[in-house]
Order: sequence, then C-alpha cells, then structure tokens
Amino acid sequence: MKILVATEKPFAKAAVDGIRNIVEKAGHSLSLLEKYTDVNEFYKAVADADALIVRSDKVTKEVINAAKQLKIVVRAGAGYDNLDLAACSAKNIVAMNTPGQNSNAVAELAIGMMIYMSRNTFKPGTGSELKGKKLGIHAYGNVGRLAADIAKGFGMEVYAFDPFVPADKIKADGVTPLDSVEKLYTNCHFISLHIPANEQTKKSIGYKLITQMPKGGCLINTARKEVIHEEELVKAMEERTDLKYCSDIAPDNTSEMTEKFQSRFFATPKKMGAETAEANINAGLASANQIVNFFATGDKTFQVNK
Repeated sequence: MKILVATEKPFAKAAVDGIRNIVEKAGHSLSLLEKYTDVNEFYKAVADADALIVRSDKVTKEVINAAKQLKIVVRAGAGYDNLDLAACSAKNIVAMNTPGQNSNAVAELAIGMMIYMSRNTFKPGTGSELKGKKLGIHAYGNVGRLAADIAKGFGMEVYAFDPFVPADKIKADGVTPLDSVEKLYTNCHFISLHIPANEQTKKSIGYKLITQMPKGGCLINTARKEVIHEEELVKAMEERTDLKYCSDIAPDNTSEMTEKFQSRFFATPKKMGAETAEANINAGLASANQIVNFFATGDKTFQVNK
C-alpha cells in the first residue's frame, strides 16, 4: 500500500523517520509531499495513495475526489474539522484522528497563556499570580484533565463543566464538577476552552457567558476560533474593561481587537498548541501505527466518521 504524508507544514525529521520505519517495516511504501504551495500538488500526490496522513491540511471534497484509491485518512492531532467527513463517508474512506498525542503540549500552552496574561503580557506593571485563583475547564477531555493537573500544582482551585463526563470521575481527579456552563463562567477567574468546533458549539461563547466572569476574568482559547462569537466578544470587552482574551489562533477580527484592547488581548499568529518536538513525533507515529493496524486487522478504533 502507498501511504502519503501531505503536510504544508512538515513533521520534524525525527517524526518522518519514525513514520517511514513503521510503514516500511509493515511492507508498505511511504511518499512525502511537504511545504506544497499549490493545492493541485496535493491532488496529484493523493491520486494513487491508499492512505493519507495530514496535520492541519484541509482534506476537502476535491481532495477526496482526486484520491481514486484512498481507503483511510488520519489527521495527526485531536481536532479533525479540517477533514470533510461527509465526503470521506460517501467514498467509504475511514477518517481518524490521534486523540491524546498533542494533549500535554496544548495543556502546557494554556497554562503559559494564563501566566502571560496575568503578568500584563510581560510589560512593565503590577501583575497577579495564579495561586489561589479559580480555573474553569470547559470540556474535561484529555487536554482539560492535563491542564487541571498542572493548574493544581500552581495552587489553583479547579472546576470543570462537561456534560459527557461523569461527576464522580471529575471529583476523583481533585476537580470540582459544575452542573451548568453558566456556573463555570460565573465562578472562575480563568476559563480554559477545550470544546470542539461543531454545529452545537460554533459561536457558542459570546456576550452572555463572557460578561458573567468575575472582575479581571480571562478567557483562554486553545481550542478553535470558531467557538467564539467574535462580535459579541468585542462588545463584552468594550463594556468590561477588566476582561482579557488569549487565543491560540488569531480571530478573524484580530486587527480590531489588537487596536482596541492592546495588552488585554493576545493571539498566536498561527495555531501552535501542538508545536512541540514531543507532540510532533507522538502524533506522527500514532498516525502511522493506526494506518498499519487498519490494513493488518481492520482496526478502526479512532474512526471519527462512523
């Protein structure tokens, strides 16, 4: 089988070497498309691929249509909104992600952003400490659990809201479960967002929730920009001059927010939650192993288009 790694932003060399070793040891061949600048290069490369590994590259309906032999695509990472799941399903292509492989990197970034915003984005002036502050974890998945664990080490009080995780499981981690999202935002100085971007969550974080935060509240978003209602966020921050917002991906209205809110707002130029050497390697190797197992035994453990 031909396995294609198509990455506009390539994996680290160690990850590529590891992927190649896994793939070739299982009797398959590996093809690389790196730093491509024209989507037509992607269409051409995927035409005879049996399997595909991507990072944040968009696997659109057009890509799927160009892939005449494709049987499986794996997104190296947890989020998979860059995959057209309907198009994959229509062609009986299994789509997977690699949950948990980037989680620690994202969790550490979330905590780092809290420190950065608490210390006035490292500009002169009196900041504040994390110790004793209340942190609300919005969605208690892999990243949320790790962020909670790190935060407890800073002496923070940690709360979580996730209707899909049993309260006793959250309590077992030393975290206080809350039964409504409103209680989370009302009680916590920091909110760390870890919800996926889907039809239920897009633009779900807006004026009503944000303005319920305590004085000096800070919203940290290492999830997706689409979950934020950007116009309502601006309104909230205009009315509440104590509120802060920090995001791991620049919102569509970045220039407006930078101009209006200065040190109360920060966004990374490009999503960097998984940009550590460890996460890069972990996600790449997991992708290769999942593809090899799929071809060997039909394993679909991490399928997301069921």
